[in-house]
Parts: sequence; C-alpha cells; structure tokens
Amino acid sequence: MTVQIVENTVEIPENVQLTVEGRKVTAQGPKGKVTKDFGHTKLAIVKEGNALRLSIENPRRTEAALIGTISAHVKNMIKGVSQGFVYKMKIVFVHFPTGVKVVGKEVHIENFVGERKARVAKILGDTKVTIKQDDVVLEGIDIDDVSQTAANIQTRAKIRNKDLRKFLDGIYVYSKE
Repeated sequence: MTVQIVENTVEIPENVQLTVEGRKVTAQGPKGKVTKDFGHTKLAIVKEGNALRLSIENPRRTEAALIGTISAHVKNMIKGVSQGFVYKMKIVFVHFPTGVKVVGKEVHIENFVGERKARVAKILGDTKVTIKQDDVVLEGIDIDDVSQTAANIQTRAKIRNKDLRKFLDGIYVYSKE
C-alpha cells in the first residue's frame, strides 16, 4: 500500500517573520502582527528556511482541499503584514442624505432612508475606518476583519420593505486593494 502525500509550499519574503507553534501561525512584518490558529486541521505545518511547507498523509478529499485553503490564508497574512488591505465603500443616496460617523468601535449610519434612529455596524479587530466625503475607507492587516467590517456596514445599510428598483440607497464596496 502506498502512502499518498499532498503538500504545498508558501514562500516567505525577507521583510516578514513567520513563526509556527504547533498549528498556530504568526506573521510579523512592517505593518504589524497577525496570528491564526489552524488547530482544527490535521495538517503538518513546518517552517523550512524561507518557506512554509504544508502537508498531509493519506488525506480525504476535503483534507486535501484544506492544503490550498490554509496556504491562501498564510499568503493573505503575509500580504497583510507587508502591504495591508484597503476596502473603499461608496455612500449612495437618492431620497434622504445619509450621514456616516465612526464612534469608538462602531459605525453609525444616520438618516438612512429618513429613519430617525441611527443604524449601527460593528468594526472588527484593528480595522481603521475613515470617512472622506461620500467614501468610507477601511484599512487593516487582517483581511478577515477588514472584509467582515465592510460586510457589516453594507448589511446594516440595506433597504427593506421598499421597491429596490426605486430605492437604491446604501453603502457599497467599490474597490479592494
């Protein structure tokens, strides 16, 4: 009986330090530090020089697919600590002028479709949110936190119980960098 081994290698740039403790991977670079725990998998994660090797012996189909998923997560961690992630969102309104404010770890969407009470969206992790005229700019080093914060804002600014062809108001992502 032969042993099937599925493996993938992720190159580590010189300006990024990657440490592995069991299945917990930490990336540290010029922008900051990101840690992710991949303890739910059966993968062998080993750092060899300037590369990270992910492997598994005799995998099932889903376990073999996890190799690509985990390597993509590690690449996003490396990109985040070296370059960062920027999402740009546009505030769109036709009927009522919508105002957006950042209050602590929350984004308050005011006067949305004429509502008196502000809608509130949570900011996750170390995501930095800035408002420039009719743009909302989200910046951070963890793509999960930045994208989930953008999703929270877009979901909270969603029209309900009205004709969506007529009421196009909302806050929408238009650029991912």
